[in-house]
Amino acid sequence: MAIDLFKPFRIGSLELKNRFVRSATWDATADSSGAVTERSLALYRQLGGGGAGLIVSGYAFVSPSGQAVWGQYGAHRNDMISGLRRMVQAAHEGGAKIALQVVHAGINSDYLQRKNVALLAVSAIPEASRRHREMTDGEIEAIIADFAAAALRGREAGFDAIQLHGAHGYLMSQFLSPLFNHRRDRWGGNAENRRRFHLEVIRRVRQAVGPEFPFMIKFGVQDDREGGLLLSEGLETAREMIEQGIDAIEVSAGVGSSAQVTRPGDPERPYFRERAAAVKQAMAVPVMLVGGIRSLKMCRAIVESGDADLISMCRPFVREPGLIARWQRGEGEPAACISCGRCLGIVRRGEPLECGEERRLREEAARRT
Repeated sequence: MAIDLFKPFRIGSLELKNRFVRSATWDATADSSGAVTERSLALYRQLGGGGAGLIVSGYAFVSPSGQAVWGQYGAHRNDMISGLRRMVQAAHEGGAKIALQVVHAGINSDYLQRKNVALLAVSAIPEASRRHREMTDGEIEAIIADFAAAALRGREAGFDAIQLHGAHGYLMSQFLSPLFNHRRDRWGGNAENRRRFHLEVIRRVRQAVGPEFPFMIKFGVQDDREGGLLLSEGLETAREMIEQGIDAIEVSAGVGSSAQVTRPGDPERPYFRERAAAVKQAMAVPVMLVGGIRSLKMCRAIVESGDADLISMCRPFVREPGLIARWQRGEGEPAACISCGRCLGIVRRGEPLECGEERRLREEAARRT
């Protein structure tokens, strides 16, 4: 059945102008406190006018103990609200809706590791090279409260939705994964206990933002390391998260998946399509698929097959913030992004995000002149 991807689509009470989502992307433009900067605003103003129905912000840490990287946005204090409000206004200027993504990095904080801070871990991991310690029950409860407070700040700043970062090996993934969670208390052990953190965070955030406010999660439904989270357990967790108030799920990687790079000329391959299809088949809420999508033809195939409801992309918008507007004008060439991954290398060096291929071309042109 033909589906018009450019027609409005609803996630709970939130109406989007189309089915395209700019997935959360670390852009390294926040200042040293985590506050939004003028460079941040310029980026979101550009994205807002680029045609996507929904923008998900770069991930914002909910407490200083959970900051993942430098240049990361913060949602950990009330004085962050004014800058976040300006980010919302910048995105809205172009007609896009915007969600605030909130995160705690747990043991996977490059930022705190470089500062030689002992990282908060779900469990002690003897083989881990990073200095860390197991969280106490009180610290877990405090972080749950931090998530709820950060979400409320997002609502106060005017965001249209909140998204939890429950993927990519950060704290929520760590609680759910048997590879990281070896606890013997109510937060670990069996599958029911390992998903307790997710359900408590969702319950508390839902209480904070109210019953109708749009609330989503980016979810690593399966790990990619032996002994990790199984798809069947991820699906059961998704069912319970929906019961607690999740309105939509963006399917992505869990523990053990590194950033995937597609070489120029390789066939287009959505990385998590089968997993998204499994979630979509089992759940009644909208499902977003992210990773490896580069053509409008593939977007249509995914949605029309019923494997996902919305198309989420990250790196294509780094090179072409106006990609969706181009497609809607009838210029249907695939994204200019060649999936080289050099943009990720740029931000990991502490520089603001930009397309690495475009930088390479500029530098080559400068050398020729």
